[in-house]
Amino acid sequence: MTASLKPKFLKPKSLKQRLSQPGLISAPGVFDMISAKVADGMGFDALYMTGYGTVASHLGLPDAGLATYSDMVGRVRAIARGTSTPLIADGDTGYGGLLNVDFTIRGYEEAGAAAIQLEDQEFPKKCGHTPGRRVIPMADMVRKIRVACEARSSSDFLIIARTDARTTLGLDEALRRADAYAEAGADIIFVESPESEAEMERICRTIGKPLIANMVEGGRTPVMTGAQLESLGYRIAIFPATGFLAMAAALRSAYGEILAKGSSAEYRGELYPFPDFTRLMGFERVWEFEKRHPETE
Repeated sequence: MTASLKPKFLKPKSLKQRLSQPGLISAPGVFDMISAKVADGMGFDALYMTGYGTVASHLGLPDAGLATYSDMVGRVRAIARGTSTPLIADGDTGYGGLLNVDFTIRGYEEAGAAAIQLEDQEFPKKCGHTPGRRVIPMADMVRKIRVACEARSSSDFLIIARTDARTTLGLDEALRRADAYAEAGADIIFVESPESEAEMERICRTIGKPLIANMVEGGRTPVMTGAQLESLGYRIAIFPATGFLAMAAALRSAYGEILAKGSSAEYRGELYPFPDFTRLMGFERVWEFEKRHPETE
């Protein structure tokens, strides 16, 4: 959707305020400060800090429960501090039991996230579009959501409850859990990995809270247009993998040129202009500071 086609309303200060307005919220996946700063300047209503991408970028490891709370909350703080767009942050399982969930909620909120996503997987968790995921008992996740709602200091900090039950236990069980998590106080519901448009339509017809659609290129769920998702009833669409898949392809192309020819002199792929990138990283403030405070008289 181009800027000219967006609904005519003032830019909201919070994700909660934006959810009270019409229209689908499309949130690109960000995974480091470059992706976050590029996306932040483009006019999105929200950014999504992808667990898969952040773990890959920060640690070079699979999203399989290997990143700790400390690893992730540090990324939340850096991205939230370096951007002005509301940030939805992946909080995995809450990194442990109920006390861990309490600590995680307080930490993510203090770090500047607008919302946290908690999932009902067993620990160690796995990416929602990979095999081998198992879920905890529904009652245990309900307790986690209640603790999460109690731990936050402001209702503007939104709790997203994700269920991974569809893949191993079926859609009926996923919907049963989604309904229970909504009843427990979750602000937004995330039924992971539906496998057809019909399943997505049923989810939207059944659950009475705002819903997230997870659009993963090459994943288990069909990637649909914004208009299709909105017509089904989704309020938020996240695109966690698009950015890092595009980045990896671009890097392979550019690095391949250097490998093949020993130089980038003849590279014809698209490159971000260096002066623009310098400004994106904040060098203009450095230049102004150096004018006002020269090292030598």
